[in-house]
Amino acid sequence: MKKYSIFYAIITLLVLAVFSTEGMCFAGADDIKARMQERLPTIVQMKADNIIGENNKGFLEFVPGASARMEDVVIAENKDRQTVYNAIAKQQGTAAELVAERRAIQIAEKAGPGEWLQDGSGKWYKK
Repeated sequence: MKKYSIFYAIITLLVLAVFSTEGMCFAGADDIKARMQERLPTIVQMKADNIIGENNKGFLEFVPGASARMEDVVIAENKDRQTVYNAIAKQQGTAAELVAERRAIQIAEKAGPGEWLQDGSGKWYKK
């Protein structure tokens, strides 16, 4: 349960930091936050079941050999992540791809033992 709480806190802080500028929030930030929080228990379980992992581009991906069940959850999460990365990139004057790759590094550093990750060369491994 501690792992879930830490991940939840990270996602919440990321969304708040991205969409808050001098007290003004990006239109839709609350919706994205709510959707991500709602999906989080499913994502945590899918990771625990070795179905999905974090790729080196900041997105969820099905690990090699896993069935692509609950694909709608992965698609929805990645769509919201892309929106967050785009907003950060706009604020920082950089490319969304660079933001996503940096986020992938942060996710990998905070990943728990046994979670699937993809290294910079595209090779999958368990932490």
